Amino acid sequence: MRKNLTLLALSLGIAFINPLSAVIAQAPNSQPVTIPVTPEIPPVVPALQPIDLETVCTPQNCLGLDEQLWGKRRDKQALLTSIDNSLRYLATSKAVTAYQNYPIKEITLSRVRRSLVRFRQLVVSSRSAAELQAAVRREFVFYQSVGNDGKGTVKFTAYYEPVYTASRVRTSVYKYPLYRLPPDFQKWPKPHPKRVDLEGKNGLLGDKSRLRGLELLWFRNRLDAYMVHIQGSAQIRLTNGRRTSVGFAGGTDYAWTSIGRELAKDGKLPLSGLTMPKLIAYFRQNPKELSNYLPRWERFVFFAETNGTPATGSILVPVTAERSIATDKSLMPPGALALIINSFPYPTSRGKLESRLVNRFVLDQDTGSAIKGPGRVDYFMGSGQLAGDRAGITGGNGSLFYLFLKE
Repeated sequence: MRKNLTLLALSLGIAFINPLSAVIAQAPNSQPVTIPVTPEIPPVVPALQPIDLETVCTPQNCLGLDEQLWGKRRDKQALLTSIDNSLRYLATSKAVTAYQNYPIKEITLSRVRRSLVRFRQLVVSSRSAAELQAAVRREFVFYQSVGNDGKGTVKFTAYYEPVYTASRVRTSVYKYPLYRLPPDFQKWPKPHPKRVDLEGKNGLLGDKSRLRGLELLWFRNRLDAYMVHIQGSAQIRLTNGRRTSVGFAGGTDYAWTSIGRELAKDGKLPLSGLTMPKLIAYFRQNPKELSNYLPRWERFVFFAETNGTPATGSILVPVTAERSIATDKSLMPPGALALIINSFPYPTSRGKLESRLVNRFVLDQDTGSAIKGPGRVDYFMGSGQLAGDRAGITGGNGSLFYLFLKE
């Protein structure tokens, strides 16, 4: 999916600086000669490390106690659905290729698949969180992500699938287009055109755009169309009363740019405490600023109509609300069973959102252009307004673990 990103998700990067040592040899009547010495290359640290459960468990919290499976929300079926989606992926040739090249040799396609099958059996047969936890600790080994600091610290964000109203034809009201993937896109020379080149500074380049004729849908608000680019998919209410959906079909070759950070850099909004709802409110109040800031994300995203199907992750199976995550698939095992610990906002009886620390079993089924390195997780919150409100204020640092059957 996209994918799939929250507007405030920040790309992470680690710069390694290797000093170049040199030996200076002096010879009579000659200039000093610098003899380069090849710097020693540090060993590559795997993104996942096996852990001893006793070192991370406390009396208040031990891994695998996903109490929400038996709580009021009773979302056990959502977890089982997500497991089944991963098992479907693991039976494909794409999965075979992915695991042939996976850098941690003991994490194999067969082991990931057997782990999911056994875990599913345990979820179905367990009668309580404690019973499932005991079985998991007995039969599985945990691998922890090294995080962005080598100590397991993982930055969490959340994404969702928005629901927007759009028209199949351009009108005086619905005039901001979403585009199909150009049929010759693979032949486009690089560097690709930037966003401003394809849609104009105000998003209305129209007939002058090289994308003329590829319009898929039209939106009444430019920010709505842009948010579909950010999230990578959307459910659509058509103006004729029918429903459809769109999903990611491709994108130009540019990195993620956080518009929230750009606004903060210019002093328009404080970076501290900046959430998606606050950012959207800013643009609603200052619509002319859209032309100044939206083009700063140079990447442009193309879509295909998916006819009402659920949001789909990068492994080409549907993602499940609060049971699917997106990670860097060059490092993390696709389709695998994971466990996350982080604080997420939940609605209260008073209609407000309050943060609760939880640990949840999830399936790794997606990725995103801003989700780079072992210290990033994007959590799929679901579809619609409430999911968007919750995703917009999700953040913080937590932990990421993967579960595999003991060998």
